Amino acid sequence: MNLKALRYFVAIADAGSFTAAAAQVRIAQPALSRHVRELESELGVTLLRRSARGAILTQEGAALCEAARRILAEAEQVKTQLTAQAQLGQSTITVGASPTLGRVLLPGLFERCDSALGGFRITLRESFTPTLSDWLERGLIDVAFLTNPNGSRDFALHHLYSEPFALVTAMPRRIPATIPVSALPDLPLLMTRFHRSVVERQLGVVGGRLNIHSEIDSVESIRELVMQGRWATLMPVSVFSRQREARAVALSEITGVQLNRLLTLAVRRDAGANPGIARFTEIVKAECAELVAKGVFSFSEGPLVPRGGAA
Repeated sequence: MNLKALRYFVAIADAGSFTAAAAQVRIAQPALSRHVRELESELGVTLLRRSARGAILTQEGAALCEAARRILAEAEQVKTQLTAQAQLGQSTITVGASPTLGRVLLPGLFERCDSALGGFRITLRESFTPTLSDWLERGLIDVAFLTNPNGSRDFALHHLYSEPFALVTAMPRRIPATIPVSALPDLPLLMTRFHRSVVERQLGVVGGRLNIHSEIDSVESIRELVMQGRWATLMPVSVFSRQREARAVALSEITGVQLNRLLTLAVRRDAGANPGIARFTEIVKAECAELVAKGVFSFSEGPLVPRGGAA
């Protein structure tokens, strides 16, 4: 038996005649009849009887027809799975991420994608949320990690986590573990323009304000300046995760107001043509869940969680 012969046989059973089935599967009727004779010869049974009403299934033909439907359905499912897997292995997704997320999220994400999807390729473009949103709208990237995004009809937004901002200082300064919001004006800060805008919107609810010494749109530069010991910054807690592990910086929680960033994965609504998008989204969620469990995005470090396998 072969799939083509079974497909022709089922077509005859569904159409009720050789003539109608031949037109449906676009094959000459003599060739269709030959396929059925070869199938009957191979199985050693009569499958169809011709009558004035058309082609009628024998008892053996009815049993084969039921089995053939299952076989053809399973064959189609296998074909779909293999095609999708091949497409995933050849897919490229262009990802946009902020400088504060790249070093935290992407190493594990690349590892998961390589493990779960083989040749799956990811390209990265780095900027802050306003620029990433513009790139996403223009189709320059496929997905983006956005902080506190405004609603958009063009994006499907997947919530990932909410992360607090911390006052970050070099460890020798011995800043208290908690700082009241009323003390912020006394602390000269280095901040990026985007983080400043996020924090100031949230401070506006309680009438708080910041003392910005300099706006520096370079996370790495701010990190180095803070590490020198003189300066402080307000940053999401994960930005200084490595320095915190090394006990080189102190992270102080701001009390009297909730300062946080909401991280989402934004996907263009027309990105469904890329078969890797849905799978990539699930991998992102799994990676974020593991980092949350490790305490990367909170003041209290979580329990040690071994890196999981492919998601």
